[in-house]
Amino acid sequence: MEAIREKLPVSPKHPYFPSESPIVGYLANEYNTVELVSLFAAGCAVIFSLTYVTVKKVRPSLPISDLSGILWFVLCGFIHLFFEGYYAYNFRTIGGNQDLFGQLWKEYALSDSRYLTADSAFVLCMESITAAAWGPLSFLTAALIAVDHPLRHPFQIIVSLGQFYGDVLYYATSLFDEGMLGLTYSRPEAAYYWGYFVLMNAFWIVIPFILIWQSVGASSRAFAALKRAEKLLNGGLQNGSAKKSQ
Repeated sequence: MEAIREKLPVSPKHPYFPSESPIVGYLANEYNTVELVSLFAAGCAVIFSLTYVTVKKVRPSLPISDLSGILWFVLCGFIHLFFEGYYAYNFRTIGGNQDLFGQLWKEYALSDSRYLTADSAFVLCMESITAAAWGPLSFLTAALIAVDHPLRHPFQIIVSLGQFYGDVLYYATSLFDEGMLGLTYSRPEAAYYWGYFVLMNAFWIVIPFILIWQSVGASSRAFAALKRAEKLLNGGLQNGSAKKSQ
């Protein structure tokens, strides 16, 4: 038995919880936390800046609310399609990846080790759907807002509801495992749990909820106006028919 155990591959030591979870080919990050967070923030700043300049050239008088929506959906498009798509494509080897996205995922996984361990079924399915559906549709929604297309609000509701629902399930599955099964996926440091797991994901709860509320209100007002117009039109037709009959 001892000889067999010696031949078995040894799982590299890692800082993730549960500490006994195997991570295939794990390599520690070359960049530190400050460098990775700074690079991610810089990438977001570049996306925001280029989008802002482009939109202002196309529609200088765009309302602030619409401009904010475009910035949000463009950022979502890049994160969903490229960053989360990277995870969905590389989930088997991500523990040993040392490119920028690989190291960013390993940094984030300190708050949720499911992204690196065998407990990845839910996050893999969620991230794959997010990358394939909400990534491209986020770009489409941003374009529809920019040109003030009538389909802007239906797509805004669809994408925002998908993001909201996925994030709720993401929180719920982790909290269920922690509360019912005693499995903890986050390191105990507050920065990882409250900073990465809670705060960073909360954006996809709060902002989609606001956008859904906005679009539902706009749709409600549009249908109310349509009903009023139909009543006026029907009333005018009835009056005209009555006059002719006289």
